[in-house]
Amino acid sequence: MSGDSRLGRVVNTIEEGLIALLFAAMTLVTFSQVVARYVFNSGAVWALELTTYLFAWMVLIGISYGVKVNAHLGVDAFVRLFDSRKQRIFALVAVAAGLAYAGILFTGSWEYVGKLYKIGIEAEDIEIPRWIPMSALPIGLSLLFFRFAQAGWMIVTGRKSGLLIGDEAQDTIRQHLEQMRQENEAGKVDSASNNSSDSDGGAPPR
Repeated sequence: MSGDSRLGRVVNTIEEGLIALLFAAMTLVTFSQVVARYVFNSGAVWALELTTYLFAWMVLIGISYGVKVNAHLGVDAFVRLFDSRKQRIFALVAVAAGLAYAGILFTGSWEYVGKLYKIGIEAEDIEIPRWIPMSALPIGLSLLFFRFAQAGWMIVTGRKSGLLIGDEAQDTIRQHLEQMRQENEAGKVDSASNNSSDSDGGAPPR
């Protein structure tokens, strides 16, 4: 169940493709409604509900993708006090908690969508059964469960030392250092250019 397995690559493609598609669709619908409202003084009643559902789908799928790319923020100052073996144990405990969380929510959302399917309630403004857009819940949570299971397997097999998380402070420092490096390089180029100009200007005429 590594990230390089065939299943992992398929899930990566599905997540990335769906996120891009949902974001593009949400942007297109919102832009079209802005144009319709301010140019033609009209608009579709169903646009707001559709945008809400698209955003919900994108968020729920993005949660699992965030686990894949280590984008979720977390505090690991306490865990870093221990050696690598104990850090792996803490990581497996975190993975187990994530699996339990995703599993419980998946079970509840599956039952909820199943009841919507049996009752046959439609969406408020879009003439489709409500269970169709609400199926984002079990789909997104099943992807999240897969990502936690994938991370746990990589920790057990030694391919990861822990459940990597995003470090906002570290990212900010890295960006600041990169900006300083670029400014220093730009300053060196300007200084060299000025020295070259001074040298040419001070040369005796031929």
